[in-house]
Formats: sequence, structure tokens, C-alpha cells
Amino acid sequence: MGEEDGSVDAQKMKRIAAAAYEYEKDPKWADYWSNILIPPNMASRSDVVDHFKRKFYQRYIDPGLIVEPMSSTGSSQPARQTSSSSSTSTPTSDQTRSRSSGTSTRTSGSGTSTTPTPGPAPTAMRWDKQTIQFSVNAWVFVLAVLSVFPLIPANLSNRAYRLSLLGTACSSLYSLYSLYGTPRAWNMQAVQMWLQSILATKDFIYFIYSLMFVTSNICLRFALIPILCRSLEHVAKFLRRNFSSSTLYRKYLEELCVWVESNATTLSILSSHAEVGLGFLLIISLFSWQRNFIQIFMYWQLLKLMYHAPVTAGYHQSVWTKIGRSVSPAIHRYAPFLNTPLSVIQRWWLR
Repeated sequence: MGEEDGSVDAQKMKRIAAAAYEYEKDPKWADYWSNILIPPNMASRSDVVDHFKRKFYQRYIDPGLIVEPMSSTGSSQPARQTSSSSSTSTPTSDQTRSRSSGTSTRTSGSGTSTTPTPGPAPTAMRWDKQTIQFSVNAWVFVLAVLSVFPLIPANLSNRAYRLSLLGTACSSLYSLYSLYGTPRAWNMQAVQMWLQSILATKDFIYFIYSLMFVTSNICLRFALIPILCRSLEHVAKFLRRNFSSSTLYRKYLEELCVWVESNATTLSILSSHAEVGLGFLLIISLFSWQRNFIQIFMYWQLLKLMYHAPVTAGYHQSVWTKIGRSVSPAIHRYAPFLNTPLSVIQRWWLR
């Protein structure tokens, strides 16, 4: 009896610790709760939330915690399944269903139909930040693929091109808002401090990049390479994190998602080569009727930011080093008069 009393007291203390745990400050709890698929009327019930909190605590914090079957009355009496063959429900069965917890949804396969109690607005589809980002990036990826597909009509391809860039701009802007919020005050000093905090982030760079091409009259499909790499990486990461137990995912998507995550550096190198190549393509466009001096100047300012920003500096510096090794000997040998203007440009670039 003493051992039983001790185990009961230990479980009581574990339940108290589980109830006192600060779940909202644990990032794993947000991921865990977003993957719980339950009816909308149950997701808003405190007893259901507490039950899954205890299961989370048992899984990640204390495996020794015993989690009893979910019951709103606190007793261990299982939900009774109505086995009547009649078409009308009796008062007793209605009371049993009203007392039963989430297991009543699973035991409603009998002849008696269960009517869920009305609850607040549906929350089964939890549109958290990661789900929104996944949806937008999946949309961007599909549109970008349609845009570069050769058999798509020109007007549809051009529209998909601009919508994919617009989607990337919206995704980047939402990510900036989620991570950095808005300036603390709408004065010059607060806005300047806020801009300095986001200026070197990858989301800000892709936001400016997308805006630059979505507003341009030049339609360069080459500009979609970084967009495709970015959206593919986001989609693969979300699928692998949230659908790893899905049969459909394991059968068709697992190998691709694993390859994307293991080759993230390769995708970043490909993106940096495409971004630098776009700079030279825009210079060549000066000789066409679609030339835009402001866009070219702004894009090379963006390339300069990519060269210095920590998130992209390593890849871009590697690309420019390769270009210098290839071009510098030819300039010294065949066009030495270009050394002076190139040195001026290099000082501006490294400043």
C-alpha cells in the first residue's frame, strides 16, 4: 500500500508540474498543437487542450507521466457506444454523448447520430505562420514552373511570371512582419533602427528583388531561378517537418524533400550565380528599347548588398572571385586602359 500511495503522490506531482509548464514559451508546443487534427468544436475546449498538453509533456518533458484517456468528467469510465438500431435517440444516450469527451467522435459510428455542440469559429485548420508561408511558397513554386514551361501560352506565362514574383514579395514581407514586427514608433529614428535590423536579412533582399522585377517592363525568366530555389526549399522543409508520417509523402515526396534539404548549399550557389548573371543581362538590355537605367542602378545596389550581407556574402563573394580570376588576366593583357575605371568601381563596390 505504501508503494501504491507513493506512486499516486508521484503522479500527482507530475500532473501539477505538467499543468504549471509554460507551453506557450516552448516552440515545440506550437508545432505539436498545429499538427493535431481534431474537430473545430473540440479545439476550443479547455479540457481537450489540457489533455494534449499533458501528452506533449509526457512525450517531450517527462515520459513517466501517465496520461489517462480524455474525459471531461474526470472519471476513468469509457465512453459508451450506442448500439441501438432504432432511428431515434433516447435521453439517456444524449446524456452519455454530452458527457463524453473527444472519444465520442470516434464512437459515433452506430445507428444513433451525434450532433456536435456548437462552438466558436472553426479552428481545425490552424493557419499559423508556417502554414501560411507554406501555402504562399507552394503557390509561387507552381506559378514559377508554369512560367518557365515552354508549352504554356505567352500571355499565361507572363501572368504566372509576375504573380510568382508578387507572391515572393508577399511571402518575404509577411516573414519580415512576423519576425521583426513594425517600428516601435513612426518617427525617423525608430524607422531607421527598424530598417537597420532588417536590411541585411534574406527576406528583405528577396522582397526588394521581387519588387524590382515585378514592376519592370522586361520579362526575364532567368530571374525566376532564385525564386524557384527559395520556394522549393521552404516547401520541402515544411513537408518534411509536418508530413513525415504520411504515406503519400513517404511514397512520392520524401526523396525529393531529403535531397532539397541536403543540397541547400547547392541551391544557394545556383541562386547567387543567377543573381550575378542577371546583373550583366540588365547591362546588355541597355542596348534594347526596353532599357531601364533606374532599374539597372537599383539592381546593382542590391547586388552590392548581397555581396556584403552575411546571409548571402559567402556565395556572392565566391562568384565574384571566380569572375575576377577569369577576367582580370584578359584585361591586363588586352585592355589595360580599363584598369583605372575598374579600380574606381571596385572601391565603390567594397565600400
